[in-house]
Formats: sequence, structure tokens, C-alpha cells
Amino acid sequence: MALLTADRLSVVQRWRLAVSSGLLYALAFNLTFLVQELFLVLPKAFTPGLHPTLFHNDHTWEGEHPLVALLQGAGALAIFLTGVGCALLLRQPLARSGTMQLFLVWMTYNGFFQSLPQVIIGAIHPRNDVGMAMAYLELGLAARAVAAIGALALMPLVALWLARHVLLLADSSQLANGRAKFRFLSWTSALPALTAIPLIMLFRVPRNVVEVAAVPAVVTIVGVIWMQAGAWLQAPPTRTGAGHVSVVRPLAAVSFLLLVFHLVLKRGIAF
Repeated sequence: MALLTADRLSVVQRWRLAVSSGLLYALAFNLTFLVQELFLVLPKAFTPGLHPTLFHNDHTWEGEHPLVALLQGAGALAIFLTGVGCALLLRQPLARSGTMQLFLVWMTYNGFFQSLPQVIIGAIHPRNDVGMAMAYLELGLAARAVAAIGALALMPLVALWLARHVLLLADSSQLANGRAKFRFLSWTSALPALTAIPLIMLFRVPRNVVEVAAVPAVVTIVGVIWMQAGAWLQAPPTRTGAGHVSVVRPLAAVSFLLLVFHLVLKRGIAF
């Protein structure tokens, strides 16, 4: 009877962790997107002759100024720095809940995986935001190639590093070998992130299908594949078991942000 109760408890804990992680991934994705759009809007708001408007899934502006092309790179830079900041917090050996651990993991993930692909695309496509900034800075073919290669190389390193921080949520008994670590990462990162994509899409509609579905899918799939690969490369963490993981608080935060997106931002906020 005790063994049966323990097994049931393990299943409940596993599902709680998966649901919480999925909600936190959706929250982190949309917060990161909002930071990007804010920092695309705010520099324009302080630029003479430009009048930007922030929406839930984009921004626009009226007027002209020579700096517009450069300012289009501010959003990607802002979320890259957000990722760096959250990564620095993850490095601190502080006592934190499992919920906060996952939130910082996903904020770091989205900071990097929403910004670095823009560098790669911008190096070959001058009409995207980062491409416009590169054109303004008159970066040549060699400089663009270096930036793209650097971004491409950094993404798997970030994902592998984050996989280790996800494993901190496990009990030592759940990390006996590579297969066990792969299974834990599947339940804690890959499955939650992939199943969060439909929820993320709710934040982005209405818009064209590429922006609504393809962007979250690419951001998610590219990174979680590398995180899963990290299961076989990771040494067992020196400390495990990061504490209780909440479902209620992430659900409340996601619900509140969804309401903000559609009741406030969808109408447009002029700056």
C-alpha cells in the first residue's frame, strides 16, 4: 500500500512539473516578446518625428527619421540582454523554488532563442529587423557571416547549459543514467514547451499564420532538441531537488497576461 501511494505521488508530481513548466514556458515566451516590442517602440517614442504604437503582436509607427533602421535592432538586443540577465541569476547558488528555477530557465531560453535566430536571418535578409540595423551600421558580408556563425554556435551551448539547470529539479534517483536524464528532460522541458505552442498562439491572434504558429514552433523546436541531446552529455548535478513547483501561480500569471494582451494591447497603445 505504501509503495502504491508513493507511485501515485510520483505520477502527480511528474504531471504537476510538466503542467507548470508548460505554463511558465508560455509566460516566458510572451513576456520576452513583449519586452522586444517595448524596446522597438520606446526608442522611437523618444526620436523626433516618430510616433509608434504598440500592439499585442506587433508595433507600427508614423513618421520618418534616419535612425529608424538602427532602432529596429533594439528589440533583439533587449531580449538578448534579458536572456543574459536571467542566465546570471541562474548562476547564483541561491535557494529558490522549483517554480522560480523553471521561470528563469525559460526566460533565459527565450531571451536567447528569440534573439539569436534574428541575427542569423538578418545576416542574409536585409529586410528583417536585425538586417535593417546591420545595413545601417554598414556591416559587410564578412561581418554578417561572423555574426551569424557566432549566433548559430551559441544556441546549442545555451541549450546544453540550460538542460543542466532543469536537471537540478530532479531527485538524485531520477538521474541514474543517460536514459533517466533524457526521460526527466522530456517531461520537464521538451513535452511542456511543445504543448505550450497552442497556448502561445492565443496571445498572437489575429495575424498571419507564419507569425502566429511558425515563429513559436521554430523557437521551441530548435532549442529543446539541443536540450534533449544534453541529457546524454550532462554529468549528474552536485545538488538536486529544487523544491515545490506550483501550477496555480503560473496559471494565474498566464491568464492575466493573456487578458492584458487582448483587452489592452490589442487595441493599440500610442506613444
